[in-house]
Amino acid sequence: MPKYSTGGAGSGGGGQTCELCGSASDSLQSANVAGAELTVCPDCASSHDETPDTERETDQERKKQAAQNTARALDKATGDSSHWEENGTDYERDQLPYLVSDYGERVVRARQDAGLQREELATELDVDESDLLAVEQGRATQASVGGSVVAALEDFLDVQLSDE
Repeated sequence: MPKYSTGGAGSGGGGQTCELCGSASDSLQSANVAGAELTVCPDCASSHDETPDTERETDQERKKQAAQNTARALDKATGDSSHWEENGTDYERDQLPYLVSDYGERVVRARQDAGLQREELATELDVDESDLLAVEQGRATQASVGGSVVAALEDFLDVQLSDE
C-alpha cells in the first residue's frame, strides 16, 4: 500500500491507481490527505479527504460556472439558444440503451464501408455531427447522445450497437 505520492497517479504503464490503496479506478479524484494532495479512488476520498467543505463547494461552483460559460459560448457561436428553451435537457424520453463495448469502432467501420463521410451520414440521418462524433469516439454516454441517434445508426448502417 503506497504511503507517499510519487508524483504520478499510478505505477507506470498508463494505468490509473489510487495513491492510497493502490486500486485501479477510472474515477480518481484529488484529495487532501494529511496535508498532501493525492489522487485517490472515491472510497479513499470519502474516508480520508481533509479538504475543507468550503473549498470543496468552491470547486463545485467553479465547475458549474465553467459549464454555464461553455453553454453560453456555444449559443453565442451558433447564434441559437432555442434548443435549450424548446427541448431542454430531458433525456428520459430518449434514453441511451446499453451499448456493446466496441460500438464506436463498429460505427466507424460501417460508415466507411458505406463510403460516407461523417458529415454526410449526419446529414442523411438528420442528427448533429457532434453526436455522431461522440458515438464514433465511444463517448455517447458522456455526451448525452439520445437513444434515437443509436437506433438511427443501427437501422441505416445495419449494425448492432445496443447490447440486448
